[in-house]
Amino acid sequence: MQRRHLLLAGSATLAAPALSWAQAHPKVTLAVGGKNLLYYLPLTVAETRGYFKDEGLDLTIVDFAGGSRALQAVIGGSADVVSGAYEHTINMQAKGQFLREFALQGRVPQIVLGVNPKTMPDYKTVTDLKGKKIGVTAPGSSTNVMLNFVLARAGLKPTDVSVIGVGAGNGAVAAMRSGQIDAISNLDPVITLLRRSGDLKIISDTRNVAESDKVFGGPMPAGCLYAPQPFVRANPGTVQALTNAIVRADRWIHSAGPGDVIKVVPESYLLGDRAVYIDGFLAAQKALSPDGMFPTAGAQTAYRALASVDPKIAAAKLDLDAVYTNEFVKKANARKRG
Repeated sequence: MQRRHLLLAGSATLAAPALSWAQAHPKVTLAVGGKNLLYYLPLTVAETRGYFKDEGLDLTIVDFAGGSRALQAVIGGSADVVSGAYEHTINMQAKGQFLREFALQGRVPQIVLGVNPKTMPDYKTVTDLKGKKIGVTAPGSSTNVMLNFVLARAGLKPTDVSVIGVGAGNGAVAAMRSGQIDAISNLDPVITLLRRSGDLKIISDTRNVAESDKVFGGPMPAGCLYAPQPFVRANPGTVQALTNAIVRADRWIHSAGPGDVIKVVPESYLLGDRAVYIDGFLAAQKALSPDGMFPTAGAQTAYRALASVDPKIAAAKLDLDAVYTNEFVKKANARKRG
């Protein structure tokens, strides 16, 4: 019933004036994996500052332990849109599922891989991770993809380590501090909290744009809004409204100070330490998109990274132009709304 409502609402916007669209309040369900992460800060800002409501959206956000779970929700039909990692659009096209990115949140993955100083005090190179237990937000999520890529560059296979889902919050922190895992692939504020307490030695840090470009050999787009291609085609008004809100949030974040951000995120996101969250924000701010635009070389970079660790993707004939669009972002930026 919800999908039928969305289809009708999206079609109606093609002929209806802007005022009618604002009054429609179309219902949309959005899935995200680890909403507290700075990776998804634009989503949180758009929600808490009322940007989605300004666009006439009745948005329900469902939070999962990791991006792979959010992806499963949209594939299974319980969600309409995902706020997640871009590379899932490529992975799923190789499996015959066609998804499209339409609003970028992250310029780079912002994922950090680090080892546990307690269980690996003598760590020297990535090959030392062989046989170790490594925490990711959820198996199959972008944190897992990043781990596989770093392992592959060192000559290791994904099966050479034990991958454990630890989430994106206090559970991940506890797993490292208790020694349940030997290394972790995660994001802020988890990473900054562990580093400040001496419970993490960083190996690879893609919060830094230059380092991310070096690791992946080009621009590696990250957090974004994506949806099944039929949904994007059938509901241009809904997609444009979502894009307008995210682009507005992207721009706000790049003009905001740490004090401004602290005021708009829920207290629970701070993991009990405001200073840590502020440090995490300062590390992530430049890694977030300033305008929602997808880099034209991004699809090829992501494909190369995935193909290097997955022979099925390397062998697949993919249409990389079909997994993203800047059509809606260009219109959103043309509005110049603050």
